Amino acid sequence: MPPSVEPRPTPAAARTGVGALPGPLVGARWVAERLGGPGLVLFDASVGAHRGAERRIPGARPFDLDGALSDHTAAAPHTMPGPEDFTGAMRGLGVDDTDTVVVYDGAGIYSSARAWWMLCAMGFDRVAVLDGGLPAWTAAALPVEESAPAYAGPSGSFTARPRPGLVVDADTVAKALTDPAATVFDARTRGRFAGTAPEPREGLRGGHMPGAVNLPFGELQRPDGLMLPAAELRAAFAPLTGAGQRLHFSCGSGVTACVLALGASLAGYRDLAVYDGSWSEWGDPSGGRPVATGTPAGD
Repeated sequence: MPPSVEPRPTPAAARTGVGALPGPLVGARWVAERLGGPGLVLFDASVGAHRGAERRIPGARPFDLDGALSDHTAAAPHTMPGPEDFTGAMRGLGVDDTDTVVVYDGAGIYSSARAWWMLCAMGFDRVAVLDGGLPAWTAAALPVEESAPAYAGPSGSFTARPRPGLVVDADTVAKALTDPAATVFDARTRGRFAGTAPEPREGLRGGHMPGAVNLPFGELQRPDGLMLPAAELRAAFAPLTGAGQRLHFSCGSGVTACVLALGASLAGYRDLAVYDGSWSEWGDPSGGRPVATGTPAGD
């Protein structure tokens, strides 16, 4: 369930077949037991080198963050599309309002969390991330198809119902940086946060937002790519934020920030937001936003 919202009543059609999701994260065996059943939609949300790879969980459809599921008219990459465009994309991929959706990616848990958060932000509750992604699926010796994710079936009935506050802009984050009731997290590597490692996008300044704290998204995952247990996730967040605070998450382009949102949700935090433009927007010198370098004391 997305944070800080009341659950909507689940239609009767959605209460049959797949069953209730155990939470925002599901294991490979949970999916395998329901694979091919009515009401279950699998999305491959891979980006970069994994996008469109000729290997998928059987029946997986493309949630194309590098394509139709980002707003390419915006200056920052991976910008959230508007509700009409999002509705059209989901309907074109055959998603019904009564479906249960599981998203994964070829890297493990990288871009799949972005798809999860987008669906939550668009008012869709029945969505979870596959723990460990495609690597965990193949490690469990579960079936794969040697074809790219695709869909050619009928249109769905999905309708976006945006939830304000789950995706936020630079001005909102600027206020949060000086608000004692908020914490702004940066999911990038410690070198990029400190400004000692180069940014992968040309022209961006190095460093971080003054007042932000650094929690690289990979530190929320085990060596095998699965998410840490809830107690260890709480231990990762607790030193960096106060009880009851609103948590804002940033990264390079709003993708791995959602891994932090997933981790925080699993850890029991509920008042969460993702900064859509992230460092691609804030670090752009033309924006004039303040930048700090080095590692803050106590970080």
